[in-house]
Amino acid sequence: MAELTINTKDIASAIRKNLDGFEPSVASGQVGRVVEVGDGIARVSGLPNAAVNEMLQFEGGIVGLALNLDEDTIGTVVLGETTGIEEGQPVRSTGEILSMPVGDAMLGRVVNALGEPIDGKGAISGSQSRRMEVQAPGIIGRKPVHEPMQTGIKAIDSLIPIGRGQRELIIGDRKTGKTTIAIDTIINQKGLGVKCIYVAIGQKASTVAQTVATLEEFGALDYTVVVVAPASDPAPFKYLAPYAGCAIGQHWMDNAEHALVVYDDLSKQAEAYRQMALLLRRPPGREAYPGDVFYLHSRLLERAAKLSDELGAGSLTALPVIETKAGDVSAYIPTNVISITDGQIFLQDDLFKSGVRPAVDVGISVSRVGSAAQIKAMKTAVGTLKSDLQQFRELESFAAFGSDLDAVSQNQLDRGYRLTELLKQGINSPMKVEEQVVSLFAGTQGYLDNVSVDDVGRFEEGLLDLVRSQHSGLLADIVSSGTVDEETLNSIISSYSENFESSDENEDVSPEAQEQPDAETAMVDSDITLPETDIARGEENEG
Repeated sequence: MAELTINTKDIASAIRKNLDGFEPSVASGQVGRVVEVGDGIARVSGLPNAAVNEMLQFEGGIVGLALNLDEDTIGTVVLGETTGIEEGQPVRSTGEILSMPVGDAMLGRVVNALGEPIDGKGAISGSQSRRMEVQAPGIIGRKPVHEPMQTGIKAIDSLIPIGRGQRELIIGDRKTGKTTIAIDTIINQKGLGVKCIYVAIGQKASTVAQTVATLEEFGALDYTVVVVAPASDPAPFKYLAPYAGCAIGQHWMDNAEHALVVYDDLSKQAEAYRQMALLLRRPPGREAYPGDVFYLHSRLLERAAKLSDELGAGSLTALPVIETKAGDVSAYIPTNVISITDGQIFLQDDLFKSGVRPAVDVGISVSRVGSAAQIKAMKTAVGTLKSDLQQFRELESFAAFGSDLDAVSQNQLDRGYRLTELLKQGINSPMKVEEQVVSLFAGTQGYLDNVSVDDVGRFEEGLLDLVRSQHSGLLADIVSSGTVDEETLNSIISSYSENFESSDENEDVSPEAQEQPDAETAMVDSDITLPETDIARGEENEG
């Protein structure tokens, strides 16, 4: 019987021959396991080559986002329902960093935080893919903000001008008109070559539907993308929505176009991020927010810029919205965002409730770009408007004590009431810049001083009708040259002012009113004894 021998060299060569050219369908290191799952968070073991913001594939087509790269596990935020994920299931690495569809194909559409359409108009075709988070343009790649971003709102374009490429915060309490300012600004971009993105974070779906209907009604949806992460969505979608909107806008900026993005609002994004961070077991800091909550907003808002001529001179303007509680602008998140932005429009609850709308607080509101973002005609029209209004607010609070005022102070107070009335504006009614110039010029040059406060709106409306119908060339010159012929405008307003009739002069006593007996006669004729009122006491004292 022959002796059985084993030749190791033959075995090794046979194995090599069989394995030659073999490539596994899934490389080792690209498959991990679910260790723990719950509250929208999955902890995954393995996947040593995974990157931050990489998309991970769970069974059943569920997608997760790798956020925490710990020593042994990866903290993954599940983008969707976690009901189909169980411990021990395999998780595959896709090698793809979180991306978003961008481009003109998105215009007129309503999408979720991942860029998927939710408006029932079918799939989006012709879009390009772009990473949701990219580095902001550097200092060399930028140029100073100098082009106006017209909002169509008199109180803002005159006192707190916004430029293309600026980041201007809209801040105020709940229900003070923050969203209205943002929507009016989008409506005003019609025909100005600015593409808009409205990001709705944590709002009721019905509220967002009304906003979309408003944009559609005014023809603004044609150049607008609406990104929605409603209140019913899980926290990760509210966290991602602003970055999705920014990616869409940055695409246009990089292609030498102009874009405007509204983040409504970043308070809710910060709360969603806090929820995710606590579930990912990141250490909580002030008010339980994680330590990098400032970076959450800074890396978003720094991407707004006015690019240099070498890079195409495109721009991305950001209007972040922050909600305060009881007007407290010194809270954590408001102070964070104030320090990142180039100014803030502060809306005051008291002003809003007293009928001053938009309720812009001139004292606290500021634009750090200033008159660089205004046309010359607007600078001429504004004059000393801001200081006049600030002095008026101080005098108003002083006059509330009932002290007698000297003539100069009384005149300042009277003009302040008229200027405040002039700056009032209805919702969804933005005004063209050339018409704003005419209106504000009349106020700052003193033509309203002899007009009663109740007649200011009628005076303005009549003046603008006159200029539109008989002096359209003046408006065209303001648009084309950016300057205003003060002498001509003065003569037009002066002539109109002389012929303007106040409502008091026009009031005729109606026959019905003549037939009514006065209060004193009525009291004598009646057997009923009326109780003494404050009004009656006041009349007796005056008599």
